[in-house]
Amino acid sequence: MVGAEPAGAGEITYLEAITAALRDAMRDDDRVFLVGEDIGRFGGAFGATKGLLDEFGEHRVLDTPISEEGFVGAAIGAAWMGERPVVELQFADFVTCPFDQIVTVAAKTHWRSGQPIPLVIRMPSGGGVRGGPFHAGSPEGWFVGQPGLKVVCPATVEDAYGLIRSAIDDPDPVLVFEHKALYRRVKSAAPATGHRTPIGVASVAREGHDATVVTYGSGVALATTAVEALRADVEVVDLRTVWPVDKAAILSSVSKTSRVLVLQEAARSTGAAGLILSILAREAFELLDAPPALHAPPDTPVPFAPELEDAYLPSVDSTAQALEDLLAY
Repeated sequence: MVGAEPAGAGEITYLEAITAALRDAMRDDDRVFLVGEDIGRFGGAFGATKGLLDEFGEHRVLDTPISEEGFVGAAIGAAWMGERPVVELQFADFVTCPFDQIVTVAAKTHWRSGQPIPLVIRMPSGGGVRGGPFHAGSPEGWFVGQPGLKVVCPATVEDAYGLIRSAIDDPDPVLVFEHKALYRRVKSAAPATGHRTPIGVASVAREGHDATVVTYGSGVALATTAVEALRADVEVVDLRTVWPVDKAAILSSVSKTSRVLVLQEAARSTGAAGLILSILAREAFELLDAPPALHAPPDTPVPFAPELEDAYLPSVDSTAQALEDLLAY
């Protein structure tokens, strides 16, 4: 069978972990089915569903017309009837098309009527692959604070598998933002088949005592590399879930380090940073020895020209400089 190895079988990539999570969920539960553009024979825009049509057939791997509002709406209806659809959007930027279906219908139905909507929407997000302003956005912040939704951003192979398994189990709609620059670059041992990463629980990717970096998605490896380049004693907190955010984990780390840098790839005024900074201002003010710092791109679309995109996105060097400034305060 073409596609990723099952979970638990040697080293795999972040992308293969996603495929394995989908495959294992579909084997475990006949209610799980996939919906999206070109996800069948083509295997999806990035190959995440490659091989699944051969195993599960066209009734569980559904190619759709180019109508995100239409097929997300259909998936909401299926979830309403007790199925467990997993939708793939070709790029996270296209979430604007079914936005109303997500925030008006999917997010509010469980609260309004008591009817669970076990819907998962997977979205390749982020820059670094020369996608330009229409295919490289990080729009997760649009959904932070939206009641009824959960938003996850896996940074590792283990969490790419485990968060998708948990999202499919969840009775509420879960948006999964998969950073496409991680798809084939991040590799590690495959998680055990059936592994779940709990939604709403952050992890400490690196222990430290002099400062904290709060980040998620591609920022985790970036922050870790920058810290190691500086040879600094800095803690890296991987949020994993950006809504609902793990406030206790943030405050626990900051109470130990007294300095904090929020790092994200989303533009400065979007992403999860605003929520995190407001938590720090309200609940950690007396713990801090320096003002909370933010390292994020400017409030512009992602540039297409490679040299401009490289300058726009946080880098190891720029993150290290932001940390140096924080530590020197």
